[in-house]
Amino acid sequence: MGVWELLLVGVVLLLGIGGVLVPGVPGPWLVWAAVLWWALQDPEPVAWGVLVGATVLLLVAQGVRWLLPPRRFRESGATRRTAMYAGAGALVGFCVVPVIGALPGFIGGIYLGERLRLGGHGEAATATRTAMRAGGWSVLTELFTCLLIAGAWLGAVMWG
Repeated sequence: MGVWELLLVGVVLLLGIGGVLVPGVPGPWLVWAAVLWWALQDPEPVAWGVLVGATVLLLVAQGVRWLLPPRRFRESGATRRTAMYAGAGALVGFCVVPVIGALPGFIGGIYLGERLRLGGHGEAATATRTAMRAGGWSVLTELFTCLLIAGAWLGAVMWG
């Protein structure tokens, strides 16, 4: 697979990760489709291993999502900007502290967005708790799964 094709797969992965934060966009399935496309174009054992792992992770994440409250992130009063801060925080946390940093990054991003919107610490902390109860855990589950898949793909491309 050429550099431009790999770059295009990476762009679709990023669109899928961003799609998790946008209601109605099938973000996890875009991520899976990008990995499928890569595995079909580059049929090596590593590519197929990443595809199988991505499939299993997405199925597990879907099962976990059914156990969590439905996605009502916006109904909690959180804005699109807050969702973008949460996504950016999860991405930065995932890169700074590999894998486990996505959790504090996501929650920290929500807090930062609410702190900028509301102004005070108490109001922002309350809004963060409300947002997490209103579907933040569901969004975090999907986002974390997509970040894991994208990280596995990137690792396979770089070192595989």
